[in-house]
Amino acid sequence: MDPLILDVRPLGFPWETVDPFLFCVHHQDAYPAGTERLGPPPAALHGRDLGQDFQVRDGWRMYHGEVVPGFPQHPHRGFETVTIVRRGLVDHSDSLGAAARFGHGDVQWLTAGTGIVHSEMFPLLEQNQPNPLELFQIWLNLPAADKHAEPHFSMLWAPDIPVVESPGARVTVVAGTLAGQRAPPPPPRSWARRPDSDVAIWSVRLDAGATLHLPRAAGERTARTLYFFAGPSVAVGDHVQREPGALFIRADRDVTLTAGDGTAELLLLQGRPIGEPVVQYGPFVMNTPEEIQRAFQDYRRTQFGGWPWPENDPVHGRQAGRFARHADGRVERAAE
Repeated sequence: MDPLILDVRPLGFPWETVDPFLFCVHHQDAYPAGTERLGPPPAALHGRDLGQDFQVRDGWRMYHGEVVPGFPQHPHRGFETVTIVRRGLVDHSDSLGAAARFGHGDVQWLTAGTGIVHSEMFPLLEQNQPNPLELFQIWLNLPAADKHAEPHFSMLWAPDIPVVESPGARVTVVAGTLAGQRAPPPPPRSWARRPDSDVAIWSVRLDAGATLHLPRAAGERTARTLYFFAGPSVAVGDHVQREPGALFIRADRDVTLTAGDGTAELLLLQGRPIGEPVVQYGPFVMNTPEEIQRAFQDYRRTQFGGWPWPENDPVHGRQAGRFARHADGRVERAAE
């Protein structure tokens, strides 16, 4: 094996990650045309385990949704979610009263911090054509000093996310810096906000036969993983990867990627490890078992601020467009 490559593992659900990342999942669902209620036709729901539908059937899943696909209200504490929506739309609602609709290349970066409850629903707005959805959700850990930060989310609208292009190659820079292009800033208490964290999240697309040179990471302790998830093959240095896989590679060396006979797509995650104990139970990620117990006690007592919405799975209406309304009342709208 090329000494650049430390290990190669198949892609599961979710994908394996390395500190400071906790989790990465690739959702890809070929949803049909929607109904007036923004969900699949009732006949398409027959036989599904609604509320726990994770089996791909007819090319899509309902997840925890029963009318609209997605994830009704659920809590988080102690980490961040980075949600990159490549196709389709996500409706966000949370216990702070904030709401958003984002997609078509937008990214939401949410610091759960001391605790937040939110829902993530996938409204099927198109009634006369399919509603494909594709997204990555990445969990990024918080160090102990920031696990009780105030919850906060930032919207990285697609037009504001830099793209680095070279012949046959395109890299979307969600976090970090590449070729002088710097991603929009993450939330203020994010691990990625620290200058020495060396966090990068890059989405890479290579045309058949195209080559891309990626520079080595800045930090000596940085961990770097390449996820090859679409295409017939890609060469990573001298190693040819013909199956979807996670390639754990040395971050202290430049790397050359070359697509095979078809388009290749990869996701790069890198960052300096936080290097603290990780204790996870479901939606809570802390440093000790006692902190996990306290998280459950706090959630039962306070509901992390309560749930201000009349439904557990709110969606924002067919005409809402892409927007974000923050807890302080500030409203952003994406350029359509």
